[in-house]
Amino acid sequence: MRPSTNAIPTVDLDVWRADPKAVAAQVDTALQRAGFLLVTGHGVDAALRAGVRAAARRFFALPDEAKQRYAVRIAPGVEANGLVEGTETPPDLKESFAVGPDTPTGDAAVDAAWFPPNVWPAEVPELRTVATRYTSAMRSVADDLLELCATALGLPVATLTSLATNPTWTFNINRYPPLTEVGQPADGQYRIGPHTDFGTVTVLDREPGAGGLQVFVTALQDSGQDHPDGPGVWQDAPYDPDALTVNIGDLLAHWTGLRWSSGRHRVLPPQAAHPDEELMSLVFFYELDHDAVVTPLAPPVGRRSGLDPVVTAPFIRERLDAISVG
Repeated sequence: MRPSTNAIPTVDLDVWRADPKAVAAQVDTALQRAGFLLVTGHGVDAALRAGVRAAARRFFALPDEAKQRYAVRIAPGVEANGLVEGTETPPDLKESFAVGPDTPTGDAAVDAAWFPPNVWPAEVPELRTVATRYTSAMRSVADDLLELCATALGLPVATLTSLATNPTWTFNINRYPPLTEVGQPADGQYRIGPHTDFGTVTVLDREPGAGGLQVFVTALQDSGQDHPDGPGVWQDAPYDPDALTVNIGDLLAHWTGLRWSSGRHRVLPPQAAHPDEELMSLVFFYELDHDAVVTPLAPPVGRRSGLDPVVTAPFIRERLDAISVG
């Protein structure tokens, strides 16, 4: 059994908009095999993506004491994503700047947990401008992707977007420092350890590299049918500078009755052959309304019966707590 080379296809959203059924089977198969897609026709300007990166590089170049004023999780060594799989692992070799939605509910407890005010760096005021434009574009893309997913399952397009009227989300700008800065990785240490994401869809604009993204792809069974629980291998993620990389998370996999696989992935550690390689990823993690009740689809659409409904906020919180270090 061997994973096929086209397990992660490219889907053109313009084709989907013109004929929603045209890509339905392709999307369904890909999200069973690897939980990943490349997406074109997304409408996000390349200049905007480059502008976010340029502003972020200026932020990350600030002294550590300046960066510490603006985010809780901006230094290497505060997350170990492999912990969510129950694997003891060293901290991830990355630093992140993170923001979320500026749409509080008015409930103080909810807002403190899920809609806290963003804190923007005064030293790089342009970061707020370009990141705000970028997250607005990502919200639109993410809603399109939820509709695409509904189409792939043969459901009304608003099935899941109706649960995302004031959704929680997080936009991470991840910087992966070079080997010359962080030194030799410890045994089992990655830029981001093997894990799945937690929400519905993750929309990633990434830079390719030797120490870059890998995706776990399940094997094709002898019957010719995809089997998300079967064996598989790690593969370098395909890259297209014009495409966004999309993977589904645990919440959406649960909603499909585990028909689809939450996209398992990792970011390799910096490589000795490329000691000066620095990469930066723009990662938009999309969820649903904090109080949305997600009821898994029953067979024959869902793969498994008897799965319990979940509420978005506690479902996500449990996983976030699992990867926190210190």
